[in-house]
Amino acid sequence: MADFVDQKKGEMESRLKELQPLVEEYDRLEAAVAALSSVGAGTPRRSAAPSRSAKKPTRRSAPGKGSGRRGRPKGSGVRDKQALELVTASPGVTIPEIAQEMGIKQNYLYRVLPSLEKEGLVRKKGRGWYPR
Repeated sequence: MADFVDQKKGEMESRLKELQPLVEEYDRLEAAVAALSSVGAGTPRRSAAPSRSAKKPTRRSAPGKGSGRRGRPKGSGVRDKQALELVTASPGVTIPEIAQEMGIKQNYLYRVLPSLEKEGLVRKKGRGWYPR
């Protein structure tokens, strides 16, 4: 009976060794899909298009669908979330202080914070920004 158990145990260990690379590949692919899910969020997938040199490009989306903007959807970036976290952590913080903390130039934040204000997430009082 012990020989049978040892034989089956050996077969299982051998099969585990065979499957290990597949499990590792599965984990890598799963992580890649998770990382890419936010990259393509809100943007339609495009199939291979014919050469544009043959004819003039046309608008592909139907009227009334989408925002009409090219690129990633507005507000889908990371900087607005970082700025909101800093405003929440330090109410009354100014744009130069936020820029220094984030390691970016101030001019970018002069677009980000007013858009957060329009969304009702922050409010401006004097030079400082406060969470709502």
